[in-house]
Amino acid sequence: MIQVLVVDDDPFIRESMKVILDLDNGLQVAGVCANGLEAAEFVRQQAVDVVLMDIRMPVCDGVEGTKLLRSLDPAPAVLILTTFDDDEYIAQAIRNGANGYLLKNVPPSRIISGIKTVHEGSFLIHPDIARKLAGMLETPRADSDKAVSMIGLTPAEEQIVRLIADGQSNKEIAASVYLSEGTVKNYITEILTKLELRDRTQIAIFYLKLLHR
Repeated sequence: MIQVLVVDDDPFIRESMKVILDLDNGLQVAGVCANGLEAAEFVRQQAVDVVLMDIRMPVCDGVEGTKLLRSLDPAPAVLILTTFDDDEYIAQAIRNGANGYLLKNVPPSRIISGIKTVHEGSFLIHPDIARKLAGMLETPRADSDKAVSMIGLTPAEEQIVRLIADGQSNKEIAASVYLSEGTVKNYITEILTKLELRDRTQIAIFYLKLLHR
């Protein structure tokens, strides 16, 4: 059972989300909080697997809340719900360790599947946000290629890193590069070893940071 913490400053949204998530047999809402500071205090007292967090909140917003939560040990995964115009928050929350972004207008089933996705260790980002983020962090391709090459990845590994940062699943990556899912998993294992990272979420964050230098 995945333990979920819902964080939003709107009490109606908090309670509505709690009702929706509790309908899924694989999820259990451990609690609700009104801001990122409350969320961090909650997680210090009670184990939580995934924090579903709004980004615009008083006292402590989703950006700072993500930083607090991801600094804990063990750290829960953080899935942020946002609106499309939250440009100034998106890149910063990813740098702070957010495991994924979804737009608030997605159907409840997408939120439920998103929670399960980040709980499994995958990086999740809504395609519209991914395209916007790429534009925000745009760097000349030659520079980004050179930067990635400098860390010792092969061209095939570099391509997989970029696809992970685009939010693609192993299945989608396999289709893009014409390899089996098993081969893609082997590549990801090798990338993690070379970069000394823990999971594919960190690969995505690493690449986005690289572009933003």
